[in-house]
Amino acid sequence: MKRNVLIIGAGGVAQVVAHKCAQHNDILGNIHIASRTVEKCQQIVDSVQEKGSLKTAGDLQAHALDALDIAATKALINKTQSQMVINVGSPFINMSVLQACIETGAAYMDTAIHEDPDKICENPPWYANYEWQRKQLCADNGVTAILGVGFDPGMVNTYAAAAVKEDYFDRVESIDIIDINAGNHGHYFATNFDPEINFREFTGRVWSWQNNAWVKNKMFEVKRTDDLPVVGIQTSYMTGHDEIHSLSHHLDVPNIRFWMGFGEHYINVFNVLNNLGLLSEQPVKTAEGLEVVPLKVVKAILPDPASLAPNYTGKTCIGDLVKGTKNGQEKEIFIYNISDHEAAYEEVGSQGISYTAGVPPVAAAILIATGEWDVSRMVNVEELPHRPFINLLNDMGLPTRIKDEDGDRPLHF
Repeated sequence: MKRNVLIIGAGGVAQVVAHKCAQHNDILGNIHIASRTVEKCQQIVDSVQEKGSLKTAGDLQAHALDALDIAATKALINKTQSQMVINVGSPFINMSVLQACIETGAAYMDTAIHEDPDKICENPPWYANYEWQRKQLCADNGVTAILGVGFDPGMVNTYAAAAVKEDYFDRVESIDIIDINAGNHGHYFATNFDPEINFREFTGRVWSWQNNAWVKNKMFEVKRTDDLPVVGIQTSYMTGHDEIHSLSHHLDVPNIRFWMGFGEHYINVFNVLNNLGLLSEQPVKTAEGLEVVPLKVVKAILPDPASLAPNYTGKTCIGDLVKGTKNGQEKEIFIYNISDHEAAYEEVGSQGISYTAGVPPVAAAILIATGEWDVSRMVNVEELPHRPFINLLNDMGLPTRIKDEDGDRPLHF
């Protein structure tokens, strides 16, 4: 049984992860939080202690770490005797942290695909460009590495696996992942997680899997409107996203797309920034000879996503709309979760987007600790048993529901 968790990162998602690990530290053991800014880690430690999240007595410590330094990361893993690492830092550090885990034997989890700071929207499948190149190393060293185990990617991968592997369909024709945030943070303009990572998703090509082939579009080029549970009628836009790049590889489904909801105000501001070149990741020189990266400047002037939590209201709806055939008849189901921003803040001090991303990796850590997901190799979430994950998250604050011809009801196995 694996014990002791090292959390890398100190943003809103890391805060959720820390609180949830504390709530289950009877299974997970000691908890350590590390990032470049140790003060942010200490703030999370203080939050966990103030809310009394620790289930039993145990270590809860903050550490300074440059996670790009593999040797330093290995040293901290060994010092803290951490057998599991939950990486919720910038996607730029994924490969460094993964390598440290391979060399120490610690289980690895992340919530987003690795990115090269100098490249945007590389050729698909994205996982093949970086993570999957370390599959053999993980297998050779008996290291469990679970990729993309947040909500999207993560839970939506599990929903896709459930739709395909359970007895809902004889044949699945399409999976449309729909992510709607119907909340209001009260700011003129802000992003729900790291602005640099957020904008990079939208400034390049939009890749989707259609008719068993990769299709390229522009951002905001293709949209849809759905009447969804709780949040009602919502418009979303086809967007490139991590999970398409593994689901298309592991599931025999000819059409897999990702859709994200945006309001007109967000789109207008985004287009102005983008058209002015302010979302570029390439450095420019000012008239004074200073070299700056426009995207990093925009990030610096926007609100810190973690600061949005206290005043956030409304709900999120994220799920998989799956279509196919059963007994010769067309059929569709919607497997989804509803989360509440105010409830998330009350419980862990973060907003709902961070909550949905931060709870699943803790559930994964529990399943690794108990052995159910400790597979000693690299996997994406859809390759793992979906039933224990969905059932566990039902009890941890992310209940799953299913809507089909029989109605709308909780999903459990």
